Amino acid sequence: MIHTLDDWIRREAAPFSLDSSEAFNKAIDRIVATLGSSAVLLGLGESLHGGEEILLLRNRLSARLAEVHGYSAIAIESSFPRGRAVNDFVAGGGPASYEVVREEGFSHGFGQLEANRDLVEWMRTFNSDPAHRIKLRFYGFDSPTEMSFADSPSRVLHFVLDYLASIDGDSYSARRKRIDSLLGQDSDWENPAAMMDPGRSVGLSPEATALRIETEEIISELLVCRPELVIKGGENRYHEAVHYAKVARLLLNYHATLARNSDKPGKRIVMGLGLRDVMMANNLEYIVSRERGRGKVIVFAHNSHLSRVKAEWKLGADLLRWWPAGAHLAEIFGPLYATIGTAVGVSEENGIGEPEPGTIEARLAAASRSGWGLFIPTSGVRGLSASEIGSLPIRSGSVKNQTYFPLTPRNLTDFDGLAFLDKVTYSRGGPHLQ
Repeated sequence: MIHTLDDWIRREAAPFSLDSSEAFNKAIDRIVATLGSSAVLLGLGESLHGGEEILLLRNRLSARLAEVHGYSAIAIESSFPRGRAVNDFVAGGGPASYEVVREEGFSHGFGQLEANRDLVEWMRTFNSDPAHRIKLRFYGFDSPTEMSFADSPSRVLHFVLDYLASIDGDSYSARRKRIDSLLGQDSDWENPAAMMDPGRSVGLSPEATALRIETEEIISELLVCRPELVIKGGENRYHEAVHYAKVARLLLNYHATLARNSDKPGKRIVMGLGLRDVMMANNLEYIVSRERGRGKVIVFAHNSHLSRVKAEWKLGADLLRWWPAGAHLAEIFGPLYATIGTAVGVSEENGIGEPEPGTIEARLAAASRSGWGLFIPTSGVRGLSASEIGSLPIRSGSVKNQTYFPLTPRNLTDFDGLAFLDKVTYSRGGPHLQ
């Protein structure tokens, strides 16, 4: 019988080593079994950006899920429209080398991470094997935004306009000229100063407002003309164009939010963060629909994006709270969505020392072997005392890597499982930390 948190860890934890395929696969199979067969979308969170072993865990997990458990697609926290170039490479077409898609195919500089290169090249090799009948697909699922600015809507709108032109170029040429005149220069949209200064954003300019109307009219036309467009261009291309048009709509709303003055500190930032996570969830809903009949989807992102409860971020004196993608996905998919959060013990390169006694990470570290990790389903926690869980201390963060979020008591029931890594180094190819 499980009476305490430590009892739960000792009884439920499955040890693994990234250096032992047998131990790793055994632990993976065990935790997949505890999640049940209903999940079609499995999230793997990362407690920080910049953890090499977390990325290696993702790569090994993805391989096992593809080879044994019926997964056909991998989606990572990178720009949705950019990911198309990587998928072409994975499929064996497009560019001949990874270097070509390293910049074009990723946002946030994630193409520089060597573990992402390893993943993509492994997927291409997997797909080249005739024995694998179902070929793997790669997706970015993030919004078309960066850490300090938002992309111009030109890329996603031009994708839709190119689709319409392929159906009937003459009918849509005038619209394209009109939209291009409203778009102006990409640099006007992508001004980093707009993130903190609404006066520097073009999101509510007369041109941007007219562009939002044009986008709504495109969406309406796509919906009204569906029978004709599907006949002429095929169902998959039609649904893709509709989704890109809806991405453009939300991206334009995001730019409008950046341009809006607010009498409440942090309100516009919270709205922007919320819109980003809505776009993430919408992209994943579309990705799952594309994979229906082919297989399941694994999604990799920061823990905070895949959580079912409100995300929190301290910005100056303000505590910003918004609904993350995981909360939307839980509403959309219900039990078809499962998620595993990660936690780390020590990462000196990321400024993460030994966890303080009594914290969740300290308890997990005490149960693990040096250099090993643990997979543990969280279903058993629900039988523990709420007061014991609620009183757990939260370990210190990192002054060196601001993307690191320690586990909190609510994570024990928010995630369906946890993956704990005893020691983590900094990601190969990552930007220099202070």
